[in-house]
Amino acid sequence: MTTPTYHSSTSNMAFHLKDALHQLYYDPNIENKNLAQKWLMQAQVSPQAWQFCWVLLRPEKVPEIQYFGASALHTKISRYWGDIPAEQYDTLKMQLFSQIAHFASGSKIVLTRLCVALASLALNMMPEAWPGAVSEMVRMFQEEGGEVDGRARCLALLELLTVLPEEFQTSRLPQYRKGQVRGALGSEWTAVYPLLQQLLRQPDSPPLVKARVLKCLSSWVLLDVPLNESEGLVEASFTALADPELFDTAVEAIVNTISQPDSQRYVNTLLKLVPQVLQLQEQLRDAVQNGDMETSHGICRIAVSLGENHSRALLEQVEHWQSFLALVNMIMFCTGIPGHYPVNETTSSLTLTFWYTLQDDIMSFEAEKQAIYLQVYRPVYFQLVDVLLHKAQFPTDEEYASWSSDEKEQFRIYRVDVSDTLMYVYEMLGAELLSNLYDKLGRVLTNTEPTTTWQDTEALLYGFQSIAETIDVNYSDVIPGLIGLIPRININNVQLADTVMFTIGALAEWLADHPVMLSSVLPLVLQALGNPDLSVSSVSTLKKICRECKYDLPPYAANIVAVSQEVLIKQIHKTSQCMWLMQALGFLLSALPVEEILRNLHSLITPYIQQLEKLAGETPNPSNKLAIIHILGLLSNLFTTLDITKQEEESGENAPPIKSAPPQTGPNPVVVVLQQVFALIQTVLSKWLNDSQVVEAVCAIFEKSVKTLLHDFAPMVSQLSEMLGQMYSTIPQASALDLTRQMVHIFASETNHFPPIKALFESVTSVTLTIFQQGPRDHPDIVDSFMQLQAQALKRKPDLFLSESLDVKAVFHCGVLSLKFPEAPTVKSTCLFFTELIPRCADIPPVGQVVQEDGKLLLLAVLEAIGGQSSRSLMDQFAEVLFCLNKHCFALLTVWLKEALRSPGFPSSRVSNEQKDTFSQQVLRERVNKRRVKDIVKEFTLVCRGLHGTEYAADY
Repeated sequence: MTTPTYHSSTSNMAFHLKDALHQLYYDPNIENKNLAQKWLMQAQVSPQAWQFCWVLLRPEKVPEIQYFGASALHTKISRYWGDIPAEQYDTLKMQLFSQIAHFASGSKIVLTRLCVALASLALNMMPEAWPGAVSEMVRMFQEEGGEVDGRARCLALLELLTVLPEEFQTSRLPQYRKGQVRGALGSEWTAVYPLLQQLLRQPDSPPLVKARVLKCLSSWVLLDVPLNESEGLVEASFTALADPELFDTAVEAIVNTISQPDSQRYVNTLLKLVPQVLQLQEQLRDAVQNGDMETSHGICRIAVSLGENHSRALLEQVEHWQSFLALVNMIMFCTGIPGHYPVNETTSSLTLTFWYTLQDDIMSFEAEKQAIYLQVYRPVYFQLVDVLLHKAQFPTDEEYASWSSDEKEQFRIYRVDVSDTLMYVYEMLGAELLSNLYDKLGRVLTNTEPTTTWQDTEALLYGFQSIAETIDVNYSDVIPGLIGLIPRININNVQLADTVMFTIGALAEWLADHPVMLSSVLPLVLQALGNPDLSVSSVSTLKKICRECKYDLPPYAANIVAVSQEVLIKQIHKTSQCMWLMQALGFLLSALPVEEILRNLHSLITPYIQQLEKLAGETPNPSNKLAIIHILGLLSNLFTTLDITKQEEESGENAPPIKSAPPQTGPNPVVVVLQQVFALIQTVLSKWLNDSQVVEAVCAIFEKSVKTLLHDFAPMVSQLSEMLGQMYSTIPQASALDLTRQMVHIFASETNHFPPIKALFESVTSVTLTIFQQGPRDHPDIVDSFMQLQAQALKRKPDLFLSESLDVKAVFHCGVLSLKFPEAPTVKSTCLFFTELIPRCADIPPVGQVVQEDGKLLLLAVLEAIGGQSSRSLMDQFAEVLFCLNKHCFALLTVWLKEALRSPGFPSSRVSNEQKDTFSQQVLRERVNKRRVKDIVKEFTLVCRGLHGTEYAADY
């Protein structure tokens, strides 16, 4: 498509617009579509738009072209109001009235855009330039005349009145104007209300008109119209619920009206609404009986919005307690609506937030008042628990098998919501709730009647699990009984077995305090480990038990390790569960004496080491790569949790001395194993050095070990530093830099380990500097990790920058280059590096020298970024670099800023010299308040980008 200039004539422009719109709507080529769209957006904001938009609205044009003309008008009025001379306001207004009258019986989409344009005009003129705007709109459209029939005029007026508040909600009026205009609109409700009331109550009003009236009401209540001033319309909306054609819009109107925050002030009106909502119960029951989900859903929304938004106000009307209780029971009916969510009903989920709100309101009363309310509402909440557990029940196996995967996922999320609600309800009902559940479970399990199903058992256990997962149940006297009941459950179904597992997992902390009960449940968990269908629940439960109860598990350790080994060898579980299982074993082994840890490690790891030796000898291919990464992952996860240092710490507080293992002597078992497999890992690396995923997996073993062992890792520092240096110098990978950063963090400050760490740091820095010389753009991950490493070195051991072998100047220049990368994480890491480097100017001479000599280059890069070269989301980071320069290099920055901003068009052609001077003065003034510098930079970047004062800046 040829792009015309904006100096072409209006008719010429209209021709090009027709062409561009045709391309946008009908051209199959996506590039042409995008080009057309870009050009059309430019055309919309061009000065010529004022002329061509009227040409495009001519009757002979097709609706697509007319629509574009109307949209262009709206864009010019809403975004470029300042361009319109005040003397043209009235002409523009009358032109728009004329166009709306014309399109009242024409294209609906064009009519709506024209109404939005007039609404925008009204909002910009109100209240001074167009007092009584809404009254004039009503009057203009009620006048007889023209060829447009009354019904079309009426619908056009309703469309205009509907879009007016909507346009106000999305307008970008300045804050002070927003308040003025809201007040002016609010005072005009008196002109709108009688019209809507008349049209809604008029027997001969067509359904379409009534539907538009209800939509208009929905729109106006967003302006916080006082509830008592729309009371008659709300009553009429309740009447409209009986008409199937109006039902949906009536529901929206009622819900929007009573959901307005301001409406709680009008208690008398709210009290009148309660019986109107209660009168809908018969319609609700009929809808449920007839399977009419839309109607039951709509009525439920009305009941819930009244209860949820106004429960406190209605609770406080003590003399009306029975009617509010009736509303609560109506919502309870909606919660327990028959059928399974989401297949047979989608209503019950709407009610859950109400129960939180009601509970919060009751519990917020002072003690005496609260006690009175609890007498009434505790029984209601016990009933709610029964209803929720019934709703959380699985359907029959046959029915569940017929559900789609999406329905099953929605049901799973629904059960999580039910679980959260039960946990919250426990705050009100306390220990009595657990006793209640326990009694029911006991009855279900001892009941020999055929009516009892596995679903009943599962739901009650799910209730226990929901509460025990997050609430401390250590003091409950029913948990021992529950643990005693669990082995009696006839587990003949996967869902039930899953819930049994998760319930045991939720009680792991309780088991740590009552270890005698472990023997009741551990066999169930170990048995479930062998079932692939119970993979997630059994492995996560074993992991929780091993983490919480490790000091009580030594008697069971051999059995746990044996079963775990068996399921790992049989490859029953997916990769992530295998990793969890290794973490569980790490926790388990941590509590054993060193000799036992080593013996178990030997039997556990030997098969994998043998497999790894075999794989290391093979020619690299995709399948053995996956096997290698899997084995390395298993080792990583095992070493993540195998931490014998915690024994001494925990034995004093959490575990009696009798339970803890004796203090360990000699090297850490993890270090022993790592030293044994070190040569093998080097062999694997030599074959796979080109593969970043394998290198990452190798680095992860050491990184997780270093994080867990901290200073116990010391014996390996020297050989790992050497291997990392060789590895990185052969083929640089970001994961090697991340591991180096971890080593610097922990060991750089230790005299014994400083030499190998220093050698490693210098080596990887030197190699990375070479990458920068060759072109670093293809390696943003390496640059990112390199900058993080340099920042860590400056933070932990700035002496590293005193070394003659380290080219500080080159590192500085790499940083300046990295600030210009398009990848946000890389730029953030680089800014972090500079905020660590600049404060070292005084105490590290090489740093001081390079900043003095080349600091202006850094400032130029920062100003370029602020000028528009970098994403606006990164401005806080650049502001921090600027703040650091100001705080630590004030004299230099004063000179550099002056020199840099003197260049014409820098950092942006959109800023004047005066604006640059203001920015410079503001920055130099702030040497303490970092937050203020961030605000100054944000303001300046908007000016540089030409966005200051536009709608794009509003949310920034």
